[in-house]
Amino acid sequence: MKVLVGSENPVKIEAAKEVFSKYFGQISVTGVKVSSKVSTQPVDEEIFEGAKNRALELKKLKEEQNLQVDFFVGIEGGVKKLYSKWFALGVGCVIDNQAKIGYGLSPSFELPESIVEQLLSGSELGEVMEKISGKDNIRQREGAIGFLSKGMMDRKALYVDSLIAALVPFLNKELYF
Repeated sequence: MKVLVGSENPVKIEAAKEVFSKYFGQISVTGVKVSSKVSTQPVDEEIFEGAKNRALELKKLKEEQNLQVDFFVGIEGGVKKLYSKWFALGVGCVIDNQAKIGYGLSPSFELPESIVEQLLSGSELGEVMEKISGKDNIRQREGAIGFLSKGMMDRKALYVDSLIAALVPFLNKELYF
């Protein structure tokens, strides 16, 4: 089985490897840089749009290059306002060769107002967290959740959960498709 992930970020690629290997055994997962076609710090619906766009860009690439691929995965992190608070979360989108789509959400966590202000002013969460944590390239390692949870959870774990949820329709085709 061959899976393409719409990113070269090792956290996203490793999350896809972990999830797809649990369900399908031997797999090949490759990350490909594609555009999400949303803002660099997605807000609200843009998180879903970005994940879907990444997966669709991969499907288009597969058709253009006649690649043998079974699933196309888009993962997008962003922020969403719920119950008067801002939360960070990830959305996973899985598309198969029949253009069937599954979405999943990661656990979310509340962001402090000081961070939210910077995000809404145009900064990316990864950049803000690098300044706060003093860690370079935190988005390709533990992420904001790793720093804020004191290492109890990391960005990969969030994306693993989103992809498990996104695969639910494919694991129960008779109910969903």
